[in-house]
Amino acid sequence: MKRTINRFQFRQGFLDSERKNHFSYDGLNELYEFFTEVEESMETELEYDVIAICCDYAEYDNLKEFQNDYGKEYKSIEDIQNETVVIPIDNDSFIILQF
Repeated sequence: MKRTINRFQFRQGFLDSERKNHFSYDGLNELYEFFTEVEESMETELEYDVIAICCDYAEYDNLKEFQNDYGKEYKSIEDIQNETVVIPIDNDSFIILQF
């Protein structure tokens, strides 16, 4: 049995969990949009699992913060996009599918 959730319920699931600080408010909004688009394009429902999402995705405030985790060879967002999924949040911050 699956349940459809809206943006508020998506965010609230994180806020009610021990992972409430894993993503920013804007980051959660962008993740919701991303997953909604994936579902529509694949014509299938995704499972909503806060812990799995936190294990698979990470938010970065800027490229320098990302480079601290993944190395300086990534000079731009485009370099990162060549390796994995990048979900932009604003001019500097973004979420990646961890690799």
